[in-house]
Amino acid sequence: MLTLPPSTRIYLCCEPTDMRKSFNGLDAATRAVMKKDPLSGHLFVFMNRRATIVKILFWDRSGFCVLAKKLERGRFKLPQHVDDETIQIEVESAELALMLEGIDLRGA
Repeated sequence: MLTLPPSTRIYLCCEPTDMRKSFNGLDAATRAVMKKDPLSGHLFVFMNRRATIVKILFWDRSGFCVLAKKLERGRFKLPQHVDDETIQIEVESAELALMLEGIDLRGA
């Protein structure tokens, strides 16, 4: 389970992201696509088109951190249904933790 301060928000980008991006590319995607400040200390979650890879970008007061996870089988599922025009959703840390385990929360 993720342990985050209550002030930390988690933003999940609903648009597919090129997973070749690392620190600078995800920083730019956070600013351009999500219209958020990556230096805020919040978590910014990105998935590839096939939803098999997730990368999380966050600032820890001294630099950027990127966490990545690749599922060997199955796909990551968004915790809620989103329409085609939704760019981002905000999720709770428990939802993110279950999503990273590959659990589909849409039916829960």
